[in-house]
Amino acid sequence: MSEGEWAIGLMTGTIIDGFIDIAAIRTDGHDILEFGPWALSPYPDTLHALISQAYDAALAWRFDGAEPGIFAEAERALTLAQADAVTEFLDAHDMSRDAVRAIGFHGQTVLHQAPENGQPGNTRQLGDGRLMADRLGIDVVYDFRTDDIRAGGHGAPISVSYHHAVLRHLGAGADTAMINIGGVANLSWADAAGQVTGFDSGPGVGPVNDWIAAHGAGEMDLEGRIAAGGRVDEDRLRTLLAHPFFSAPWPKSLDRFDFSGSLADGLSLADGAATLTAFTACTVGRALDMLPVRPDRLIICGGGRKNPTLMAELARRADVQALAAEAVGLRGDAIEAECFGYLAMRKLRNLPISFPDTTGVPHPMPGGRVATVETVS
Repeated sequence: MSEGEWAIGLMTGTIIDGFIDIAAIRTDGHDILEFGPWALSPYPDTLHALISQAYDAALAWRFDGAEPGIFAEAERALTLAQADAVTEFLDAHDMSRDAVRAIGFHGQTVLHQAPENGQPGNTRQLGDGRLMADRLGIDVVYDFRTDDIRAGGHGAPISVSYHHAVLRHLGAGADTAMINIGGVANLSWADAAGQVTGFDSGPGVGPVNDWIAAHGAGEMDLEGRIAAGGRVDEDRLRTLLAHPFFSAPWPKSLDRFDFSGSLADGLSLADGAATLTAFTACTVGRALDMLPVRPDRLIICGGGRKNPTLMAELARRADVQALAAEAVGLRGDAIEAECFGYLAMRKLRNLPISFPDTTGVPHPMPGGRVATVETVS
């Protein structure tokens, strides 16, 4: 077995929770050989506001015309903030730069557009790999999704190969799937032969977060407390589930704002939160129904696993044993950062991260650009 090399992964999700997820992983790009340290590093408050402004600009832009000017400002600021967070991480864990083969830098997704009616999709992540490589003196792999989009794929989800590696590491079979529930939820599964399948199942906690924020009740439904006090509008829920996305075959992907909190307009705060939470759970169940073999267990990472009301709804409405990542020995807050360290090593070894049954590319293909300390390839 290869000894592998250390990579550091960085991830900031579409929930904008104010943290940079950082994790070290030793891998050969196929197997997980060792989990290293991890951390959640807070963004400066000014950067949180800047990213929120970039989101607003992206929604107005929608890939029509020149990019909003705020993108360049936000991209530089978040790149430097994440590079500085890596420096602090290395110092805190006594890791030398020479010990790290590469940084996997996902950047911040501000807009994603799936292919539709024969028209190619598009995606935009803010993140300057060249600037980060120069800042750290370590090779950086970034811009993971563009090659996939240009090949006719959805550009998402690209975490499937890592989720499959995690399931192999746990010794799990086709009876177990993995899902990341962030702003959007994306499902990963592999059959007994190791053939991977993955797609966006539907909204994650994005709509309920929007709903809570729109009512001035915070940035999220902390621990699902507001939803727990409400009643699900079952008629509204049936209407939401009739959306054609949920019956469409994969490959399929969503933007964070394709489903918003306004879906609950007219309901009380608590009833809206309950209905949107149930909506997410039901869409996960619909996605599980589509798989060739319906898994009995579902391992959940992402912020959604911290919502007990959602976890209970998953067990009830998706009819599956819903397990938070920690229940099977994983570091739930580190998984998506680990993923991009792993994907960075796959890029350096020219291994695929996109597949016909995940993003819809015509054949398995690698993805990402490499900014070395000397040049960009």
